[in-house]
Amino acid sequence: LGFFGAVPQRGDTILYDTLIHASIKDGMRLSNAKRYSFAHNDLDSLEKRLQKGEGQVFVVVESVYSMDGDFAPLREMVALCEQYNAHLIVDEAHSTGLWGKNGAGLCCEWGIQDRVYARIHTFGKGIGAHGACIVGSKTLREYLINFSRPFIYTTSQPTHALLAIRTSYEYIANQPSLRKILFHKVDLFKKEVGESSVISDSPIQVIFFPGNEKIRSVAKSLQDRGFDVRPVMSPTVKAGSERLRVCLHVHNSDGDIVALATALKGLRGEI
Repeated sequence: LGFFGAVPQRGDTILYDTLIHASIKDGMRLSNAKRYSFAHNDLDSLEKRLQKGEGQVFVVVESVYSMDGDFAPLREMVALCEQYNAHLIVDEAHSTGLWGKNGAGLCCEWGIQDRVYARIHTFGKGIGAHGACIVGSKTLREYLINFSRPFIYTTSQPTHALLAIRTSYEYIANQPSLRKILFHKVDLFKKEVGESSVISDSPIQVIFFPGNEKIRSVAKSLQDRGFDVRPVMSPTVKAGSERLRVCLHVHNSDGDIVALATALKGLRGEI
């Protein structure tokens, strides 16, 4: 809301991945810039849009997509944006804390952070706190402080919330084994549930059971067995792509992960 409501102006163009998060769509509605989608993670589709962009062009993607857990091809995208003099904005919500030095995100993991116009980090996922920030140049920061209405006309973060964020980052920096443990659990889940069923290398794992009634039934069956797994139904996702969205955490035991995978394979056989 803060970025897109303030930075892109009338006569500018926003290009966004078709699977971009709802909060970014809400932010774009606050802008007078034109906006167009491009096919998910499709560089050819993005380039065709870039060729027709007007004014300042802003390209917005997620580093790790919240509903599928897949990665944006950020290195190729930043090169395309440089070729067409466009500004790349990366939502790092689901990579914050998991990739990059001390959890700085996927852009830092891949060494492209200085080529990205703005990075948006939220603290309610891997950091386990609350709030968000925008990382960019000094000029961008000062501009947002003065012109971003959602930032100006809201209550500041309380001190205890800021301390919680700082403490989380310090804990991540001092506990490098946490990420190794988490990605071990990701690999274990993928192995147990079957690689052919998995599209993600992130802690967000997606298991498709098309149809709202079917996915509700599957979720209830798993909940009855003690698993806190929720259905994602249309119209939240496209009809026919209803799914379970499994978010793995370091506190999930290996035994629980194996048991969930076994239950999922059993349900596939029953339906």
